[in-house]
Amino acid sequence: MDRRQFNTATVGSLSALLLSTYQHAYALSLSDLTEGEASQGLKLALEKGATMAVSLLGKPDGFMGNDKVRIPLPGYLEDAAKLMKTFGQSKPIDELVTAMNRAAEAAVPLAKELLVKAVKGMNVTDAKNILSGGGDSVTKFFADKTREPLGVTFLPIVTQATEKVGLAAKYNAIAGKAAGIGLVRKEDANIQQYVTGKSLDGLYLIIGEEEKKIRQDPVGAGSSILTKVFGALK
Repeated sequence: MDRRQFNTATVGSLSALLLSTYQHAYALSLSDLTEGEASQGLKLALEKGATMAVSLLGKPDGFMGNDKVRIPLPGYLEDAAKLMKTFGQSKPIDELVTAMNRAAEAAVPLAKELLVKAVKGMNVTDAKNILSGGGDSVTKFFADKTREPLGVTFLPIVTQATEKVGLAAKYNAIAGKAAGIGLVRKEDANIQQYVTGKSLDGLYLIIGEEEKKIRQDPVGAGSSILTKVFGALK
């Protein structure tokens, strides 16, 4: 793979990088692309992927109904919850888990503006890292650019949603003690911070999956520039 640092003058290098990275044997010659087209296509794919992920997750059962991102209790608390259910204590546990996932669903729509802004601000180095990176390169891009500010944005929404459940305070008390003896990670000892982190993990995961779908079927995405860049001519 050609990993030379590229600039505005090295259109051929960028085209070759796109071709080798995605390993598609398409009829379209990527050498015909301009660097501007390549950049535009990548940004459009990322923006579409991010927007779709927000719409999928930021609705009822967006998290709760998706096994890939559903937020469970962490560590040994999940095992303890299963034990409690065998003794007929499933209702309060189910209410807490539901509240955790509903909190994530309520927070995710707030991410759209910042995600789109991150895409529009993408530079050549970002593009190179995404195109030459592994399967999680898109996830890493968004996490690096948005995780900290989105965590600040999500936390109040998550706090408001989880505080409506009586077990939330008990969770923090129990998890805090469990963290002290290594049964729960310290970052998971507070339910609000735990749910916020898991919300972002789920969001970035689905963005990556949606971007892959667009890349594999750019014609279905309804964009001529995506079709040209990702060569959906078989």
